[in-house]
Amino acid sequence: MRVSALDFDLPESLIAQTPLEDRSASRLLHIPLDGSQFEHRTFRDLPSQLREGDLLVMNNTRVSAVRLFGAKPSGGKVEVLVLRNLGEPGTFEALVKPARRLKAGSSIEFDTFSAQVEAELPGGKRMLRVALSDLRKIEDAGKVPLPPYIRTELKNAERYQTVYSRSPGSAAAPTAGLHFTQDLLAKIREIGVRTAEVTLDVGLDTFRPMAVDDPAEHVMHGETCQLDERAKDAIETCQGRIIAVGTTSARTLESFAIGRRRMSTGSKTTSIFITPGYNWQVVDGMLTNFHMPRTTMLLMVSALSGPERLMAAYAEAVRLRYRFLSFGDSMLVL
Repeated sequence: MRVSALDFDLPESLIAQTPLEDRSASRLLHIPLDGSQFEHRTFRDLPSQLREGDLLVMNNTRVSAVRLFGAKPSGGKVEVLVLRNLGEPGTFEALVKPARRLKAGSSIEFDTFSAQVEAELPGGKRMLRVALSDLRKIEDAGKVPLPPYIRTELKNAERYQTVYSRSPGSAAAPTAGLHFTQDLLAKIREIGVRTAEVTLDVGLDTFRPMAVDDPAEHVMHGETCQLDERAKDAIETCQGRIIAVGTTSARTLESFAIGRRRMSTGSKTTSIFITPGYNWQVVDGMLTNFHMPRTTMLLMVSALSGPERLMAAYAEAVRLRYRFLSFGDSMLVL
């Protein structure tokens, strides 16, 4: 298939700019895999769609990247996205703008501290060094690294984290899980649905549209993921359906599959690219938000639902004014 087969017109007014006050109040569009009609519900109705013995697999990564605004000594403005600690105290991997003007040896001045550009890294990134005494100031000054299509400042930073986030390392949230509350998870477990956790550190490349029309020509980015013995046991002993909460969880599950519901464990960098025609080894269903056109996530969801059926669902979501993208509504393919 061609990537253009999944193009659609997304009105800017449907891109959610703020999260709902109640996480579970978002709408839920159900695409039944038996071919029956789409169903329109709210996310808090999810327990009625699940059965005893089902397994929900969630990505427990936590957004640890922060966005900083500073200036060069000359006064030119600088934007910095601190991605991760590089192991040595005070050194960080970061994206900087304008990158071409920030070579090794440059300094960046923030309101209460400064950073030095130690080296240029692959992909236009930089190694920054901050004085150990200033490490806490990064967290204090940092802003939530919201996607560029969200232009409204987030008042509560925890609303860009899932309620089960615990493993730092992501530059963006696994947004399919933002709809869960602890109360809703408790109700789901009460009906005999089990939960398991995996980790995939979400990178910025996840959201970039594909520049080619032939998926075979797309070079898939890599992301670090982990799956432990507890998750392996939950998957291999599951008597019901395995439902991935988000494309990142689905990507992790299929990356560690060594057969039908047979798993390996450990940590790896995955570059798996799931497109229509893929033979799913673990995932029977998926919870996911509504995505941008021409993204790898859209291709992955269409590999489960079927491209034509997914596009019909998206057309209905646009017609009924569902909220799209990170703070938007949810879709259940099951």
